[in-house]
Amino acid sequence: MIKENKVQSGYKKSPIGLIPNDWKISELSEISKIKRGRFSPRPRDDPRYYNGSIPFVQTSDVTNSDSFISTYTQTLNDEGLKVSILFPKGTILMTIAANIGHTAILEIDMACPDSLVGISCNEKIINRFLNYMFKYIQKRIEYIAPGAQKNINVEFLEPLAIVVPPLIEQTAIANLLSTWDKAIQTTNSLIEQKQNRKKWLMQMLLTGKKRLKGFSGKSEFHVLGNYIKEVSERNKENKVQNVLSVTNRRGFINQSEQFDRVVASEDSTNYKIVRKGQFAYNPSRVNVGSLDLLKDFNEGILSPMYVVFETNSKKLDPIFLFYHLKSNWFNGHIPMFVQGSVRDSLSFDGLCGMKFFIPSMQEQTEIAKIIEVSDKEIQLLQNKLDQLKEQKKGLMQILLTGKKRLKVN
Repeated sequence: MIKENKVQSGYKKSPIGLIPNDWKISELSEISKIKRGRFSPRPRDDPRYYNGSIPFVQTSDVTNSDSFISTYTQTLNDEGLKVSILFPKGTILMTIAANIGHTAILEIDMACPDSLVGISCNEKIINRFLNYMFKYIQKRIEYIAPGAQKNINVEFLEPLAIVVPPLIEQTAIANLLSTWDKAIQTTNSLIEQKQNRKKWLMQMLLTGKKRLKGFSGKSEFHVLGNYIKEVSERNKENKVQNVLSVTNRRGFINQSEQFDRVVASEDSTNYKIVRKGQFAYNPSRVNVGSLDLLKDFNEGILSPMYVVFETNSKKLDPIFLFYHLKSNWFNGHIPMFVQGSVRDSLSFDGLCGMKFFIPSMQEQTEIAKIIEVSDKEIQLLQNKLDQLKEQKKGLMQILLTGKKRLKVN
């Protein structure tokens, strides 16, 4: 049995925990130069360039970047080099205000504002390895900011303790993690392609601009009120206890997931019952997507403010209508049917007054199937992406701490 304070063979104690014997701890100032950006005069009509010609990184570019920034390709001229606070290719940029500690590596020379710092590595550390290390210790970087301060200065970063393995091992670690980054990037690109294809399918098939093989005739739009009816079943006997909410991203969820607790009163007799196959939406938030078709629960209850309705099952396929109500076409037409002085609200009567392309039940079903297949393809890729991100997170935890060593020549 290993004693509590015994150090594992091949490892040593350090200020930030156990590390391999041949690894070092260095302050950031010992392995790099840290330089703060500067706000620059940029044309209002195109803030991407300093002095109209020099590529300029926005803070959001770094915040939203996984690894690299190579958005701009314009060549810098000699005059621009003299007048700009410029960071060369290979510099790590870090956000030091608001979203503290986000990083990205420049793939071309660029300028940036003073909400970013440029970190240039010396011969002791590789920029790709240091960039991964920054991502791993981001929470530690955030806490550098003293008190309630929402930004950090260069002097706060200089003494930051960084684990420094031998260069050959830094390269091996960075190469392995880069393999996962490439897989993540490829999967992200595939998801974007599939999402664009789904958007195109919805634009064409749900408006009648493109008809499926075997179906023809005039693409007619019909008033939705002829195909749906409102449902106002109340939870009179308090029998249904599953309190639901409709969110704009996840659709129907248990209310406890949204608020970490159930906020409904113990007496829910006035709450509306919603059953599988029925729709519900928040009239004041339908414009941001708080509308869904109940598929994952048999039943639940909703706040009285929600509108609950169902389709005439002989005339309108609920899945077909669901995709209509999640389309850009629907969102674009909502403003024409809302009412209210303080907050625009889409009443059930307003929804009923909208016109949709509604073909035969058979064609509706076929269209819904095609879009569902597209949805499933996207979900499978999203699952793969989530797995890759979790795998990368696990690799960073063991490789950047030396818990697992890579074999290097």
